[in-house]
Amino acid sequence: MLWTIVVILGILWLLGFLTATAGGFIHILLVIALIVVIVQLVQGRKV
Repeated sequence: MLWTIVVILGILWLLGFLTATAGGFIHILLVIALIVVIVQLVQGRKV
């Protein structure tokens, strides 16, 4: 499910280059998604 969210946010991020109005919000969501993925990877290695 996490990867699904990351893929959706990635697509929205790419669309953000086409639509300048929502671009800033989409980029913030992408950064949050990347932080979540990194945290999940780090926690997964500790188990």
